[in-house]
Amino acid sequence: MWIKSTFLVVCLLAISLPVGGYADEGKFDIQRWESILDGVRQRAVSENISDIVIEDTLRNPVFIPAVVKSDKNQSEFKLSLEQYLDRTVSQKRINDGKKMRVKYPTMLSRVENTYGVPPHVVLAFWGMESNYGSVKSRHKLVNAFLSLMYDGRREKFFTNQLIALMKIADKNKLDINNIHGSWAGAMGHFQFIPTTLAQYGTDGNGDNSIDIINSVGDAMFSAGNYLHKLGWNPNERIARRVILPADFDTSLLKGDVKKNLSEWAAMGVLNPDGTAIPTGDMVAGLVADVATIDAARESVADTASPDTDVAPMPVITAYLTYPNFYRIKKWNNSNWYAIAIAELSDKLK
Repeated sequence: MWIKSTFLVVCLLAISLPVGGYADEGKFDIQRWESILDGVRQRAVSENISDIVIEDTLRNPVFIPAVVKSDKNQSEFKLSLEQYLDRTVSQKRINDGKKMRVKYPTMLSRVENTYGVPPHVVLAFWGMESNYGSVKSRHKLVNAFLSLMYDGRREKFFTNQLIALMKIADKNKLDINNIHGSWAGAMGHFQFIPTTLAQYGTDGNGDNSIDIINSVGDAMFSAGNYLHKLGWNPNERIARRVILPADFDTSLLKGDVKKNLSEWAAMGVLNPDGTAIPTGDMVAGLVADVATIDAARESVADTASPDTDVAPMPVITAYLTYPNFYRIKKWNNSNWYAIAIAELSDKLK
């Protein structure tokens, strides 16, 4: 009955569908859709999810073409590091973070005392992920996951996300049809996907339920628990801005080559003011905007001629990246993201 009741809605939504996967055929495959729904029911039953949550999940399933289109058309446009930091570490975000520190001092202190993650670090992640909760997600996650499962490109992954979401709703007495997130399934103040929430979600406000969308306390404690489990070291900084010789080998600047500080110092790595960096056995990587550096070098080479004076290349700005930097990359595998967290957290100390 629940399948038939949504047949018209599903088909109407599917008219504008040439977006890839099963949608490449340009028509909606109702048999596949029914198979997806039946598969969810069977797996949910086998994993002892309550009948109430199963029925709520499958009561009015709707295919959303825009979600599949978003999955297929993720932007390949890449900002330079400078452009990315201008967007992510804005003065407004810094100011808003300072306000949140004043608003939630007790909760932030509890997270630090419990998990060893300082307030400025928690605030940096919160600001990056949801602008301190001001970004509201519009997709009902049940429908987003079902749509992506139907498309088939990452069916197993999104099936696991939906089942995890059903278990979370069941355990915490949440209305699964009132859980919203991004088209890809990230939700709440720190944008956890369901499987991450299932593993690291923590009750921060003491009500014996975990709701990272509506409870700032639950969200902060869950983020602190996640970073703690990733090995966060509160006694180490994340990254240090440095300068390098203009002819420095850019193949060493992607963060995947690790050397101790004494070795980097011997290769000409300096503090921005030209003084020596700390030395010792601590291991770090180096990250810089390699594409921008290489483009600048090519530009200089193209304009060089025996009769023309060409300005020498300036020194290179880069970041020494310490172990906490690589822990951040387990949260979001992006050098730019990790640098933004480092910069924003420094501003929020």
